[in-house]
Amino acid sequence: MREDIIDAIRNCYLFAGADAHSIRTLADGSHVKRIPAGAPLFFKGDDEDGLHVVLSGLVRIWLADPEGRELTLTLREPGEPFGEIALLDGLPRSANASALEDSECLVTPRRALDAVLKHDIGLARHLIQLLCELLRRDTDTLGGFAFVSLDRRLARKLHDLALSHATLNGDGAVFLRKFSQTDLAQMLGVTREAVNKRLAAMAQDRVVTQENGLFVIPDLAALAARAAGAVDGR
Repeated sequence: MREDIIDAIRNCYLFAGADAHSIRTLADGSHVKRIPAGAPLFFKGDDEDGLHVVLSGLVRIWLADPEGRELTLTLREPGEPFGEIALLDGLPRSANASALEDSECLVTPRRALDAVLKHDIGLARHLIQLLCELLRRDTDTLGGFAFVSLDRRLARKLHDLALSHATLNGDGAVFLRKFSQTDLAQMLGVTREAVNKRLAAMAQDRVVTQENGLFVIPDLAALAARAAGAVDGR
């Protein structure tokens, strides 16, 4: 198991700047957590318990307002980390995390990272650069919510999901996992009804169809063009 932990840390982009000694130190301080489908890992406001890296399964990172409306910030797949903000600043969790499938996560406590950063300057610089990239990405995301139409945002989200959760079939793709209209609405911060209307328009234009509850993309290039605004969605 220790070799699996070492491989997971070595392959995580957060630790791309770490030397061999740092990776071994992080592995010694880490452990594996198993989470059943539907169970929470943590909630917004919880004390941080370390960085998580998904080893298997699928984890949803999300927010909710006082009225119970939910916004999916991201889905984390095997190899991807989450919880890095609280790991670095030591403050309470800024979002909720729950398993959509039976999942395993590698957990690296903050004290293990602190011990490594005292001597590994290269890793510290790498993490600073990643934080800057995170800020730029969040700025782009906010711009998308403010200035990009729902049709384009939905097309972009479906295209991104297809790259991770679909099999390629010639120029198109067939999803392997079901995403409901509610799932998509929570990812985009809109109502299910709004997503329903946009999906109906895309289906009429033959950009997106459904078979047995799974999305089918006849032409990924056409969907990408719609996401870029090269084709106007009704």
